[in-house]
Amino acid sequence: MAHGDFAWNELMTSDMEAAKTFYGGLLGWEAKAWPMPDGGTYWLWRRGERDLGGAFKMEGPQFQGTPPQWMVYVTVDDCDAACARICELGGKVMQPPFDVPDVGRIAMVADPAGAAFGIMTPLARD
Repeated sequence: MAHGDFAWNELMTSDMEAAKTFYGGLLGWEAKAWPMPDGGTYWLWRRGERDLGGAFKMEGPQFQGTPPQWMVYVTVDDCDAACARICELGGKVMQPPFDVPDVGRIAMVADPAGAAFGIMTPLARD
């Protein structure tokens, strides 16, 4: 993926079972469980052997008042540098860059009008 490409789509939902039924029935997606190190489960949306995106159940006080939603991630060459540039351009870093094992470096940001999106620098793949 190149700088500026949409890289990943992720559903944050309060009802994972209903989401699996809905998106499976509507789009033919399968949800494959991916156990997380903290004991939770992340779900990969798949069609055949292709990963299309992910999903997780919003659990915990940090999600109180947050409606279910889709989050898009855009590829950047350097997540940390992109966060600095976002601020220079009037945007906001909502969650500073952090590393996701086997995925890459991610940050949650917003444009000057407040539209949220994620940025990521994927790990290099052979």
